[in-house]
Amino acid sequence: MSGLKLFRTDTTSGGMTEVMPSLAEIEADVQGLVEVHMETLLGVRFLASEYGTGPVHGGRIDSLGLDENGSPVIVEYKRGIDAGVINQGLFYLAWLMDHRAEFERLVRDRLGGTAASHILWSGPRVICVAGDFTRYDVHAVREHRRSIDLVRYRLYGSDLLGLETVASVSGGMRVSSRVRRQAVARAAADVQGAAMAELAGAVDEVLLGLGDGVNRVERETYRAYQRLRNFACLCPPQRSKLLVYLKVDPKDVDLVPGFTRDVSGLGHHGTGDLEVQLRTSMDVERAQDLFRASYAAA
Repeated sequence: MSGLKLFRTDTTSGGMTEVMPSLAEIEADVQGLVEVHMETLLGVRFLASEYGTGPVHGGRIDSLGLDENGSPVIVEYKRGIDAGVINQGLFYLAWLMDHRAEFERLVRDRLGGTAASHILWSGPRVICVAGDFTRYDVHAVREHRRSIDLVRYRLYGSDLLGLETVASVSGGMRVSSRVRRQAVARAAADVQGAAMAELAGAVDEVLLGLGDGVNRVERETYRAYQRLRNFACLCPPQRSKLLVYLKVDPKDVDLVPGFTRDVSGLGHHGTGDLEVQLRTSMDVERAQDLFRASYAAA
């Protein structure tokens, strides 16, 4: 986004006017805008604003939320560049992990008992939304063993907001793609056999290889691939096929029976309105454009 130029076309005169980017007047303006539209912008259900951490920590978390996979999320905002935003987020994350029961009560009060019972404590996240970040910030998040997203914002005129993921790091240790694929294949082989295991490993490698900042989140009933928001959810292998759910509008796709299906409004594991059915490596090749479209949309 730092190099992005935005222009407004004038259909009457055939002219074109550049819309200049700007920062918010105050930090609270950014916070208010994101909190009102948090699920649309970040894929996070809003829980609380300016949440107090008590007299010992003596702070207030800008925003608390729960993402699509049930992971607790702390969102911190800065109007411009602030070297302390990452450490501030990690400080509050430590508090959150020590106060799980309090967070669970908050989720139960706001979202209900089902959401509270499915909180994914293995994958808490920090999202930092700021006017910009330095290269030191980007390096710092890669040194931590927590899930941290750095998101740069820009305002364009009075009615446009731009968000750009500058860095996205998942918690835990990273392994090579070959080792990762073998591990996925072995896990699937224990249940479904070699053919589906190989197919699951191939899909895993393709989705993780779509670009930088792809994080994988493990849930009992699906595996989510995330770029700030989920863009794909892979379900455990069935007897003869894999199901992948994508954040692609089915209305924009020429649906093919036995390959793609509109599941908007239908219950299923994971997130996404487009179901892709994969039976062979040829199907994985056919699905590549859909994978890329969903990744781009996220």
